[in-house]
Amino acid sequence: MPQSSTQIAPDLHALTEGRLSDPFAVLGHHLEGPESVVRTFLPGATEVTLEDLDKPLERLPETDLFELRDSLDELPQHYRLTWVDIHGQRHSTYDPYTFEPQLSDYDLHLFGEGRHWHAYRFLGARPHQAAGIDGVLFAVWAPNARRVSVIGHFNQWDGRRHPMRVRGESGVWELFIPDLEAGELYKFEIRNGATGEIQTKTDPYGRKFEIRPQTAAMVEPNSDYGWEDGNWMERRPHWDWLHAPISVYEVHLGAWCRAEDGDFLGYREIAERLAAYAAGLGFTHVELMPVTEHPLDASWGYQTTGFYAPTTRFGDPDDFRYFVDICHRHGLGVLLDWVPGHFPKDAHALARFDGTALYEHADPRQGEHRDWGTLIFNYGRPEVRNFLLSSALYWLEEFHLDGLRVDAVASMLYLNYSREEGEWIPNIYGGAENLEAIDFLREFNRVVHERHPGALVVAEESTSWPQVTRPTYVGGLGFSMKWNMGWMHDTLAYMALDPVFRHYHHDQLTFGLLYAFNENFVLPFSHDEVVHGKGSMIRKMPGDEWQRFANLRVLYTFMYAYPGKKLLFMGNELGQYSEFSEERQLDWEVLDSDFHSGLVNLVGELNRLYREDPALHSQDFDAAGFDWIDPHDSDQSTLSFLRFDQAGNPVVAAFNFTPVPREQFRLGVPQGGHYAEVFNSDSAFYGGSNLGNLGGVPAKDREWMGRPYAIEVTLPPLAGVILRPE
Repeated sequence: MPQSSTQIAPDLHALTEGRLSDPFAVLGHHLEGPESVVRTFLPGATEVTLEDLDKPLERLPETDLFELRDSLDELPQHYRLTWVDIHGQRHSTYDPYTFEPQLSDYDLHLFGEGRHWHAYRFLGARPHQAAGIDGVLFAVWAPNARRVSVIGHFNQWDGRRHPMRVRGESGVWELFIPDLEAGELYKFEIRNGATGEIQTKTDPYGRKFEIRPQTAAMVEPNSDYGWEDGNWMERRPHWDWLHAPISVYEVHLGAWCRAEDGDFLGYREIAERLAAYAAGLGFTHVELMPVTEHPLDASWGYQTTGFYAPTTRFGDPDDFRYFVDICHRHGLGVLLDWVPGHFPKDAHALARFDGTALYEHADPRQGEHRDWGTLIFNYGRPEVRNFLLSSALYWLEEFHLDGLRVDAVASMLYLNYSREEGEWIPNIYGGAENLEAIDFLREFNRVVHERHPGALVVAEESTSWPQVTRPTYVGGLGFSMKWNMGWMHDTLAYMALDPVFRHYHHDQLTFGLLYAFNENFVLPFSHDEVVHGKGSMIRKMPGDEWQRFANLRVLYTFMYAYPGKKLLFMGNELGQYSEFSEERQLDWEVLDSDFHSGLVNLVGELNRLYREDPALHSQDFDAAGFDWIDPHDSDQSTLSFLRFDQAGNPVVAAFNFTPVPREQFRLGVPQGGHYAEVFNSDSAFYGGSNLGNLGGVPAKDREWMGRPYAIEVTLPPLAGVILRPE
């Protein structure tokens, strides 16, 4: 039905100047006194016709407003307008200002409470049908705006053409534009409510964007991708990940492998290659450095502007679905690095989105990471929490991801993170804990685990914050696992030492067992350790080339035998000499060398052994799965310990961190029989000297080190051996 309207003239003037907050008050079909009026605003039009009644609209003097005043009893509720532009081209479309609001009050209510887990289903831009008419529904949250418009090629990026309606006090603006289709580029033009300043912003909920450096969002069609991972998804909720082997291959998609011309491989091109390679080496998961859309390659994705969009560098969203699907078909889970801790200041994105500090805090003591030049989310605002929670669920649900690795959790937990005195604001109790971020993380983990059992949520958290991986109902943060940064730093510091000096630092290898079972730990040799002048893994190792590779082999053996799940960054398995760079692919050519190819063989065999032997994985988080044999042999720089499966079956792991072989090295063991040498990092197959135990050793009925039996083994130089009773 036509709308009744009064006081039109001031509103018309405001509309032509782009200042009108309610365009539906004057545009569309109205009753004005006894008359029916159809009014439209079409800058650049030379003539406009009401197509359904074949009646022309007249231009109001000195404006681009056109109206028809007539008896319009036969006019349908949704009518078409035909107009001719200044180039003589004819256009025809339904009038968008005849449609009722499309968003439900219930959706808006849940969003305002911060409890709409699928906000991406009504915010952003999506193909939509209203009153049987196809088009695109746009919606955006901008509560402090005076006006919000949709702009794109379809209206010559003119913010006066398609102003939106605001839905009460929700701060959400919406507009259904009929006849638009998927693939359209668009942005939002936002007029600040206080200053009148106009800015152009991309869609926070955009699901696809232009290739950088362009920043417009694209209307993404509803996906009809045909998934073929049904068996994987059916098994995942029942997966006992706490007692399962988890070995993660961390990957930067743009630098793992490239096309011959140096350009990126697309999601589809890289899928089969990467999945076959990682699965062939025995990894259980790949973890992707952020593929969320980002403007700067050098940020590696950690300065995200598209929290709902796989980066277009590698293809479209269905291409990414294909990538995940292929990984699942190869038996690989897929984890994604997800960054809810901060966002960049780029003018086109979230920063001061509606002219105010909307997604961030206004005070830089709360709202800015000066070290990174980024802004911090305001976790106390329900709509911001909703934005992030919905983003997490979007990736898990729409792309079948198997988990999220949450970046920079420590920076979220502490108000004084990387700040001097006076540069931060205490919480309401005077402390440095970010209470709002803590509440957000607990809610985020609770919702993810409830809605997606079997999905992993891993924290990159480098402090001693307690109970990071304990359930929220006992006061924990609720993460599945957390990176063991302390173990990683201590171990790498020890391995960087010349073996002559290692006996002075023996505690760097043993100290970690004091807290190894306080959390569910992942042992990470990640991208952070091979950038910014830190050197590649092989360059961290001391000695000549043989010693460097021997050191790296014993280091990886130590990691796979040590309690905790495993993570290895791409290229670490190659032993490449160059640091990671996003500008080039891995140094695959090094595999022509026996040392490098041997290291790849070693990683593959360690993964196989880790996966096949429950003693090495089933009690990664339980102290019952570990016991020292001898942690005290600092003089010879050796270590030895036992790992147990849930039935108490052991394996023996022993390590020599010097280049001096240890012959007839006696170890106390819990049971008799023959102990098979199931792994030796000094094998010639891995590039070693092939010194070992000729397949195994017998246990002697002799008490040693407080145990009833003893074995005498050869510990090769700079090597680790793993033995199992037969």
